[in-house]
Amino acid sequence: MSTARNWKIGREIGEAVIKASRNPNRRWYGPHMAAAARAISDRIPLVDFVLEIRDSRIPFSSEYELLRKFTAFSLRRIIVLNKMELADSFGLKESMDYFERRNCPSYAVNSHNKECVKQFLNFLHSKVRELHKSGHTNHTTTFMLLGIPNVGKSALANALHQIGRISAAEKGKLKHTVVSSEPGNTKDITSLKIGSRPNIYVLDTPGILPPNLQDAEICSKLALTGAIRDDLVGEIELAQFFLTVLNSGHEYKRWAKLCKSEDETEHLNNGTPKLDTMNKRQYPTDHTQDFIVRDVRRVLYQTISAFDGNLEDEIDMENLVKSQFAALRTVLRVSAEAGEYADLIVASKLLNLYRTGRLGQYTLEHV
Repeated sequence: MSTARNWKIGREIGEAVIKASRNPNRRWYGPHMAAAARAISDRIPLVDFVLEIRDSRIPFSSEYELLRKFTAFSLRRIIVLNKMELADSFGLKESMDYFERRNCPSYAVNSHNKECVKQFLNFLHSKVRELHKSGHTNHTTTFMLLGIPNVGKSALANALHQIGRISAAEKGKLKHTVVSSEPGNTKDITSLKIGSRPNIYVLDTPGILPPNLQDAEICSKLALTGAIRDDLVGEIELAQFFLTVLNSGHEYKRWAKLCKSEDETEHLNNGTPKLDTMNKRQYPTDHTQDFIVRDVRRVLYQTISAFDGNLEDEIDMENLVKSQFAALRTVLRVSAEAGEYADLIVASKLLNLYRTGRLGQYTLEHV
């Protein structure tokens, strides 16, 4: 179980985001987002269900604030905790129990897992049947997907559309909405069919953040999970923040066996290439390859385990993070010619591994 403590680096990131929100040349809330917010507000009263998509790692900081003024629709709102594969199971259950105690339906989903999406689609069909039993007479039911940027709305909408059309054995060209790891790529409201008899549609919408963010701790979590553009605070700072979360948690302890297996493999092979990589093509510059990820995990475990400082102390934590950056240059195959850009390359690759779940599961906030 991991949380994003109020570390100095986190506070600095949060304050940088707040400062950027007040700068007309750097802020994210431009005319396009204001227009999208108005369009969404106009459509909400016309839909049957609102699916509020949140990031499972930050189930409270990723709240969609625009919904607060639509209290009449609270009974038809379902909180969808997306990216469940990136959150620790304890934190995920804790969040869902919290919402259940407040009589707010919730559902956890991995939009990249076909079976998980099928189960979620069945859940939505059950909600449609309940709606019809209550006297709903329309032949078409509409779900609107709402959320802040980069919580996976478009990926989920595409998965529901693809599986829903296949399940209904419908012919015709599949539609797709733009999916990107960068926030802010969805510009328009897109309608996708996910079921027939009765007809069911989802509306994918642009991600909306409030015009001004005031809480530095919330801003730091939004930035670390990718809801806010990295260039507003810097990839190096974000990677340092992730390492403080990793170092102060317990996830890294699962990697202890990597060091033992590494020693045993070297002893058995006596210097020859490892058996599991002899027949597999390797690309040392591709940091997503399994053997590189294993090396990253092993080095992170070793640096934390060997550290004799106080992990509750800000200065000691900063020193540990610096040593980890230096060690990661080697395992991530950062060339000596990279010079002053070496840390930026390390940070970019490390953030990618964290955000894709290759370095474990982290819930950054708890009830």
